[in-house]
Amino acid sequence: MSEDHTHVQEFFGARAADWDRKFPSDEPAFTRAVAEFELRPGDRVLDAGCGTGRALTALRAAVGPGGTVLGADLTPQMLAAARQAGRGAEGTLLLTDVARLPLRDGVLDAVFAAGLIAHLPDPEANLRELARVVRPGGRLALFHPIGRASLAARHGRALTQDDLRAEHNLVPLLAGAGWDMTSYADEDARFLVLAVRQP
Repeated sequence: MSEDHTHVQEFFGARAADWDRKFPSDEPAFTRAVAEFELRPGDRVLDAGCGTGRALTALRAAVGPGGTVLGADLTPQMLAAARQAGRGAEGTLLLTDVARLPLRDGVLDAVFAAGLIAHLPDPEANLRELARVVRPGGRLALFHPIGRASLAARHGRALTQDDLRAEHNLVPLLAGAGWDMTSYADEDARFLVLAVRQP
């Protein structure tokens, strides 16, 4: 396992048990983001970097009983917290690296990724791996329950031009990884980027 992976596992592993308690007001934001993602009944969707599974209930509701919901995370403690919260019943939880998914090419209709992009060791290659498992015309949502400015303030940082999630950086990054951005929202109460898998 790489140093990046070890660091991510240690960081999130230490925080998994208290994660939902620490951010209790995020749940409605996840529900709204999934609604805007416009999944259809029967869709096959991956929650990439699912953490404690806060999007899984909304994703299951969107794709219905005939759809497929997968939650993938690198941190065992996060998946344990998801199960403990009863969210394991909403889909299949996979302990895996989203940079090397154990899935066939083009098998999914959509990928939902909350708070993931800041933790990718090689963003373009990692986003390309997400594109690999999604059919052409399938969709990607990059989400965070608060916007870039609010997040920077929470961490005591200023926003900079080289922020990966700034629109001028994200458009070419996504395009190089096989995605075309269709919408970009960066507001106090949410960050939501939607993109479509290139043909």
